[in-house]
Amino acid sequence: MTATDAPARHALLIGSDFYFPRQIDTAPNFGHLYGCVRDVSHVEAALKQTFEIPDDHITRLRASHDSGDESAPAEPKEQWPTYENLVKAFTGLTERAAPGDHVYIQYSGHGGRAVTVFPELKGENGLDEGLVPIDIGLEGGQYLRDIEMARLFQAMVEKGLVVSVVFDCCHSGGLTRGQVDGVGVRGSAEIDRTPRPTASLVASHEELGEHWKSVTEGATRGVSAGSGWLPEPKGYTFLAACRPSETAYEFAFDGKERNGALTYWLLDSLETFGPGASFKMLLDRIIPRVHSQFTQQTPQLQGEGDKVFLGADRVRPQYKVGVMQLDESGDRVQLNAGQAHGLRKGAQFAIYPPGTTDFSDTDARTALADVTEIGAADSWADVTKRFSKNGIEQGSQAVLIGAGSVKMVQKVHLAMRDDIPEVADQAMALDAVRAAMTDNPWLELAEGEGAPDYQVALEESGNYEIWDRTGAAIENLRPPVAAAGSGSAETVVKRLEHLARYHAVEQLDNHDRMSPLAGKLVVELAGHMGTEYDPADEPEPVPFDDPEGGGTPTVEEGTWVLLNIRNDSDKILNVTVLDLLPTWGVEQVYPSGAGDYFVPLDPGETLSLPMEANLPEGYDHCTDVIKVFGTVESTNFRWLELPSLDQPPVKRAATRAGAVGGLEALMQAMGGDKPLTRNVKTAAYPSREWATAQVELRQKKAS
Repeated sequence: MTATDAPARHALLIGSDFYFPRQIDTAPNFGHLYGCVRDVSHVEAALKQTFEIPDDHITRLRASHDSGDESAPAEPKEQWPTYENLVKAFTGLTERAAPGDHVYIQYSGHGGRAVTVFPELKGENGLDEGLVPIDIGLEGGQYLRDIEMARLFQAMVEKGLVVSVVFDCCHSGGLTRGQVDGVGVRGSAEIDRTPRPTASLVASHEELGEHWKSVTEGATRGVSAGSGWLPEPKGYTFLAACRPSETAYEFAFDGKERNGALTYWLLDSLETFGPGASFKMLLDRIIPRVHSQFTQQTPQLQGEGDKVFLGADRVRPQYKVGVMQLDESGDRVQLNAGQAHGLRKGAQFAIYPPGTTDFSDTDARTALADVTEIGAADSWADVTKRFSKNGIEQGSQAVLIGAGSVKMVQKVHLAMRDDIPEVADQAMALDAVRAAMTDNPWLELAEGEGAPDYQVALEESGNYEIWDRTGAAIENLRPPVAAAGSGSAETVVKRLEHLARYHAVEQLDNHDRMSPLAGKLVVELAGHMGTEYDPADEPEPVPFDDPEGGGTPTVEEGTWVLLNIRNDSDKILNVTVLDLLPTWGVEQVYPSGAGDYFVPLDPGETLSLPMEANLPEGYDHCTDVIKVFGTVESTNFRWLELPSLDQPPVKRAATRAGAVGGLEALMQAMGGDKPLTRNVKTAAYPSREWATAQVELRQKKAS
């Protein structure tokens, strides 16, 4: 490669949905998954379209079970993610890529834990983390273990490759309760104690041991820190689906087809930011979105988090397709893209006149359209908004601006339990909730396919519980509500409505990647100043002590932290900061005056806000979501404020005469007595005029 050549890009994409039935009684039972092959298919489409990776630079290992034959995967045997094929794919990629090339590796499938085959390194009771080949349940099956993976990645680094790794799996999957259609867990809770082959295809036992010692000796963190998969990466970037103690979920985000939560939000964030975003920027956006649906899953980033995704400095390509035809009414258009291009129902396009070359000019748009029917290579979309009196023409250009929407109406499942004593009449208690939900505009009973947003059940002492879609009890719903109490069902329904409003605010985002403000509002927690900091002093933050590595910063109560907000756009942005409280309230914390709506921030300027971490009374730990908005026009975000759970409603600030624009109308609708519609497509509002970003901060009791 010459000095003027751009580095080539390569990818290794591994998706395992099919797992052979267990033939070894002592082995964990790894069942089929349903979103892993789809994960890597969607990633492949993004790598080709956005990052221009050629087809012959992509290595694929896949095992699906959609052929009707449950005896073997649908793909040819040489593509199966077996141990032998995994090692061959890793080593082959290292051989083919040239020094300086960029390499992207993704694994979607089961992760597992087994008794170590390196007791001299990890101790007699040590465990190996491992990717789970599809034949692990058969005689002779073996994991691709952490010590082997560390050596494989190091070989890439030693060759001078720029390596990015994404694992959408977990170490030890938990259980789900209640109605779990559309939700899956990518791991097993069992530790595998089955005697397994010890010979490695990666390197000799001695060489693997020597390398492991070299990367773990003198480390500032234990090898179980961060994601728990590998020692602190040196020379590459590693993004994992969750912490070692947590679960990686796959979920039917569109109600029908599953994707891994990490992969889904990674792709969504790449659509929003486009090329040029760092891994840290992506993680800051991914974590709150995963947490809005799965509180027990926290993606982890290790290694070079400030590195640009795939390390490319190229002009952002536009994903545009042609309008092939219109129906007779002119309200539906056929687009020259479909399932093979990674589209799904709900994807939203902006339509421009024929011959358009500058798609950053949002004023040139003639219409917006939502995809409603998907074909293999084409799709039909309904026109949802028109910006021009001129009709849409055959040959117009349609640009993908995302499938992002705010889900306003939440589905609720009433879960009967058979694992608790009959301390109360479950059926009667749940029927009371069903009756109390009647005509509530924010809630509906979950019926048919897909997972609910919330579940209501009884716990052993006879109190109501509200669960998330996986069956985990939602934290900090206080005080308990006894099922036998007067008005208890109505209280539960009020709490469900409150959660629906809170999560609507949490989801609110501008998904229009073509907006001139996309990725231009940069928000980060820059460090902490301890507990003795005086806000009158110049802040001098120090890095967070993050023993878990790569995730959300954790501080003790009373600690001051520094929030930096930077305006990378060429417009003055009016900045507002909301705190999504652990008590399920939403409060505007900056500016804090009752009549203040925003503070202007000039282009290129950074606003630094010292903030003190305060635990609510009676809490040992909690998480705050800090959500920052930047708008071109003046807007009142106090419409989004909520009191803490079970507290009197917030008194709204009066709206200034003549100040209500499209975005503020959305705020009013979200804060009103009933939602504007079931789902709000945020790009239908003046998306070129606003942006939002958010970060999380954990707090704990002082030790």
